Parts: sequence; C-alpha cells; structure tokens
Amino acid sequence: MYTLESGQYALGQRPMSGTLDFSTLPADIHYAIGVDGGGTSTRARVVHRSGVVIGEGKAGASGLVQGTAQAWAHIEQAVALAVLGRMQSHWPPLVPANCALGLGLAGANNAQWHAQCMEANPGYAKLVLETDAAIALLGAHRGEPGALVIVGTGAIGLALQANGEHLSVGGWGFPCGDEGSGADIGLRAIGLTQRAVDGRNDHTPLTRDIYKLLGGTPEALLAWCGKARQFEYASLAPHVFAHALEDVEAAALLAYAAQSLESLATTLDPEGTLPLVIAGSIAQRLLPRLSPALAQRVVPSNGDAMDGGLALCLK
Repeated sequence: MYTLESGQYALGQRPMSGTLDFSTLPADIHYAIGVDGGGTSTRARVVHRSGVVIGEGKAGASGLVQGTAQAWAHIEQAVALAVLGRMQSHWPPLVPANCALGLGLAGANNAQWHAQCMEANPGYAKLVLETDAAIALLGAHRGEPGALVIVGTGAIGLALQANGEHLSVGGWGFPCGDEGSGADIGLRAIGLTQRAVDGRNDHTPLTRDIYKLLGGTPEALLAWCGKARQFEYASLAPHVFAHALEDVEAAALLAYAAQSLESLATTLDPEGTLPLVIAGSIAQRLLPRLSPALAQRVVPSNGDAMDGGLALCLK
C-alpha cells in the first residue's frame, strides 16, 4: 500500500477519482510509468489508462554517472517486473510505443548525460527526463511549495518557493560532493581503515570490521578501492551505523553526516517557513541525530518519487 493524494490504494486497484489524469495524452498511449533511478536502485510504477495501478518493479542502479546503457537496461527491467503476471487479458501488450515515461535519474542535471539518455530512448511515445531529486520534490509536496532533503547513496536539497522559484543545493556528485551521503560516509570509513592499517591511527571496531569485510590484507583493501564506485562505498554505511554506540570514530562520522543534512536544509530555507520532507535511507537513520529545531519542521511526504515521475509524464 502507498499514499497518493491522501487516498490509499493497493496495486491492481484504482486510486481516488481524478488522481491520475490521462486526458493530456493521446488515446493510443495506454500506460503511464513513473521511474525513480539512483546510484543504488531503480524503481518503476506502472499505471493503466483506466487508472488501475498495475504494479511496481525494482532493478539495479540507473544513475547516469554509471552509463546510459546500464540506466536503460535497469529501467526496462524494473518496468518489466512491475507488470509481470499483473496484466489484464483485455489490455494491449505494454510496449514503449504505447507508454508515457516520466524518468527521474541521478545525474540528469548533467547536460551531456541528459542528451545521451534521451537519444537512447528505446521508443517510448512520450519521454520526460528530470533528476531523481526533482521528481521526489514533485511527489513530496504534490507540486506545492516546500523543501526536500534527500540523503541516500547521494545527497541533495531542493525547494519550490511560494513565488515559483526553484532552489537546489548540494548534489554535486560523488566523490567531490554529496557530503553526508551513504557513499561519502563509506569513503570516509575507508580512509579511517587505511590509516589504521598503516598504524597512523589505532584500529577501532569499525575499522576492524571493514578491514575484515574487504579481505583483511593491505593488498585486498587496495584492490577493492581500485574497483569501488559510488554504490560500493555506500554499501559500507550500514557498518558505520552498526558501530556508532561503541566506536567514537563511527559516531563522529554520523554526527558529521547529520550536520551536512542540516546544512542542506537551512541553506534551502533559512527562515524555516517551508514544509520540509526528509527522504532517503541514510536520512531516515539520521533523523534521531538532528537538532530539535530542525526535527520539528519535518512533515510527512504526500507522495514518493514515482508519484512525481507519473505526474511528470501526465502533464
């Protein structure tokens, strides 16, 4: 179950009347698809023209920093899984030519990657591409003014002001930006581990854990670092949370991440007048570490990024 426009509906059922309006699309477009793609995973939600929510599917990463070919492969896989075994017999087969696709992909703010992704369109009748953060903002506040901070594999903050102006902070990408993100936390944990292996710092429960996890020898650690990308570094973040109560270094990393999240939020809205949604796997785990002043501003999301993708392609 999930919430959209304050009405809950299950997969295979219609949402509230008027929630999903296909009237803006040609009659030969039978399906709308909202896709949320980042550095860790891709999620797709597929809706039939009648308003029936067919299903949701999940596949691997589709952040454009990892390549257009991989992104499209995982988008197609997520869409296929969303409808697998759920299509009604009187519906036409789902093919790109009868679909509207609203894509929100990490890295879509890079003009070159955006163009490459659009050029690789496998035939969708309507294709709209924004960043994953942009569709998350659209879904979180139903297109109304509000702020959103997302901290997961990456980190970014966005806001829509009452005057219609859009603001964006952070989101510069790993490894030079995305402070406080899962990938950044993992990268910093690797730095601590390397210094402990050298003897420059003492080992801690966190560094012992990571060193063992990655092979337990300097050679294995070096080989892992030589191949690791954003997702691999982000996969180490849960280990930092796991050791936070017993390890001063792990606790310090999470304090830094919480401060980075607060910096995004306060830069977006210094006066604190906009409703604020906090999203992303890392952000959710950091909520207890936020200052009371910021925590009391946080409101529930009115929808998720896939809702934003659907709204994008139905405009």
